[in-house]
Amino acid sequence: MNLVQKFPISKSILATLALLVVQLTTAFAEPLPFSKGQTVYVPSYSHIFVGDRLKTFDLTTSLAIRNSDPDSPITVTKVDYFDASGRFIRHMLKTPLIVRPVSTLVYVIDESDKTGGVGASFVVTWKSSVKVSPPIVETVMIGTGMQQGISFTSRGRAVRESAP
Repeated sequence: MNLVQKFPISKSILATLALLVVQLTTAFAEPLPFSKGQTVYVPSYSHIFVGDRLKTFDLTTSLAIRNSDPDSPITVTKVDYFDASGRFIRHMLKTPLIVRPVSTLVYVIDESDKTGGVGASFVVTWKSSVKVSPPIVETVMIGTGMQQGISFTSRGRAVRESAP
């Protein structure tokens, strides 16, 4: 008596399980996406709406640029801040900065700074002389007003690969 006879499982369930195993094996077998540079878009929020949407909950935003490569530094060449309508607010970075392996560069937008609005964003550009594991670029928003506390994160997305 084989397993199918001993444990009645339909052929469609077996086929689905086999397909799932193939997909998982393929997903884990794909190489890491190494890069020599990217432009990364990162969502942010100066505030969110609460209650009847006439009130806002102000937030402090931290932008973290984490060099995830354990061996090589990266150079951050641009960190720009934009408001909800896509208008440029300010350059956060005056000159390019080197971020050592597994270290983090952080920028903070104060809770009192409402210029970005509910749909603020950052555009971060980085480069490296060799292919590296791309940095993790994210924002952390936190607020503690109105006897409440809230925090959440937004992960950046590469929107452009730098030219070689």
